[in-house]
Amino acid sequence: MRIGRVAGLVAVLAGLLGLPASLPAAADPSPADLRKLTKQAAELEKRYRGQIQSLEEVKLQVKKATTTSGTLLAQLKEAQADVGRIAQTAYMVGPVDTFRLIAPNVDPYVMLGQAASMTYMADERTRRVENVQKLIEKSRAAKIAANDKIEKLQKEIKKLQSKQRDVEKLLAKFGFQQPGGSEGLTPRMIAVRADIMQNFPMKYGVGCLRPGDPGEHGKGRACDFMMSRGGTRATGADEARGDALADYLIKNGARIGVMYIIWKQRYYDIRSGGGWDPMSDRGGITANHYDHVHVSVF
Repeated sequence: MRIGRVAGLVAVLAGLLGLPASLPAAADPSPADLRKLTKQAAELEKRYRGQIQSLEEVKLQVKKATTTSGTLLAQLKEAQADVGRIAQTAYMVGPVDTFRLIAPNVDPYVMLGQAASMTYMADERTRRVENVQKLIEKSRAAKIAANDKIEKLQKEIKKLQSKQRDVEKLLAKFGFQQPGGSEGLTPRMIAVRADIMQNFPMKYGVGCLRPGDPGEHGKGRACDFMMSRGGTRATGADEARGDALADYLIKNGARIGVMYIIWKQRYYDIRSGGGWDPMSDRGGITANHYDHVHVSVF
């Protein structure tokens, strides 16, 4: 029984040392490809004159997937090193000599202690090897997921590049405005805010300029229309008002100059159209836009 168990461990360790695995290897995500796509995405957002939420979403997915892949790879290398150290210790201690165990001049307690140590190391090695096997599978799945997300980013960039002519027409229609005045907002953002507040009461307030923000808030081209007290999810009549506002902006966005909206962990981009798209979890009620409707303008 013990011989078979050790043989099994040897076979697994041999596999870890380079023999063909049962699963085909997955390619590591390419940093060069990712840098190239990130640059193309930045150029697209510059031409589209603002953040493109579909690109931001896929970029976030890529970052999470590649981080997970890298973390698992580091854990795998550490676990493999642990197995190697245990195997080396077992080799140095050597097997228990059953003849010495019954010899009259040998302390049986010492020999039994050695046997117990060997059993412990075998059990520990078994556990570590099983952990390595799990990490190999997880690491392979993470690499595949990361490469899928990178491919998704590539497809999204191509799709947006194909719509560039339509977007240029929208940009030409609305022109380019700089923020000004004491509020630091563009004239269009001020006009859209007035239009919204004329049709929808804002009992929880509106937040617009956010100095230093890399997105539209920092450029004076975005406002957050609160549907509840900050940090609490809008429900009942408040949520219904947010839904009604989002619907109004979708129907009138191309007329009044709305670029995109975000509400309840979804985004709707007037430039690319195509309806609502889901967003990944940003980690909270406000970050996921459950307490406010975000509006960005051209």
